[in-house]
Amino acid sequence: MSIRVMLVDDQVLLRTGFRMVLAAQPDMEVVAEAGDGAEALEVLGPAAPDVVLMDVRMPRLDGVEATRRICAREGAPKVLILTTFDLDEYAFSALKAGASGFMLKDVPPAELLSAIRAVHSGDAVVAPSTTRRLLDRFTPMMPGPADVPAKGRIGRLTEREREVMLLVAQGKSNGEIAARLVLSEATVKTHVGRILTKLELRDRVQVVVLAYETGLVRAGGMP
Repeated sequence: MSIRVMLVDDQVLLRTGFRMVLAAQPDMEVVAEAGDGAEALEVLGPAAPDVVLMDVRMPRLDGVEATRRICAREGAPKVLILTTFDLDEYAFSALKAGASGFMLKDVPPAELLSAIRAVHSGDAVVAPSTTRRLLDRFTPMMPGPADVPAKGRIGRLTEREREVMLLVAQGKSNGEIAARLVLSEATVKTHVGRILTKLELRDRVQVVVLAYETGLVRAGGMP
């Protein structure tokens, strides 16, 4: 079955470029396009996409609020944010709103396709170096310390799960975490799954966000 993709961007040329790349893939099809978040919400239901490629800065309704509204829907598609990063100070908010990850708009086609497939399969796209730069830049702009309930949830974790969470928050892949802690990748994957369940989180992106919000990891990626 093809991955049904919706493109949301106010730049027609960008949408055209993405559509051409996706149309060349045997396992993907573009089922809808929108020029802003408001239009995206209008066509979302009939189009029934699996993955939404969402720009952030758009007229009428920006990508952050559109992502929040989409992810609040039952059976919502995955949202993959496309950002220019240097100009875009809303990407972190989009992750908090429920996006499953983000990519830079100038990402090579192969990486974009890989990201779409990963998000569709239920994973989160967290590019380590980009994630650290983004969070290091935007963490000082976030609200004050997280509330007590959020920190209390961290207390549900075992010592090993806490170690794994810290490494996830630093942008480490399962393979890198396995090497660091001398574990198998399968074991790391099990730990990550338990962390998501105990903390009531959807994916690795939300693990990163919570770790920064609660102060487990500070700007710079250090615990």
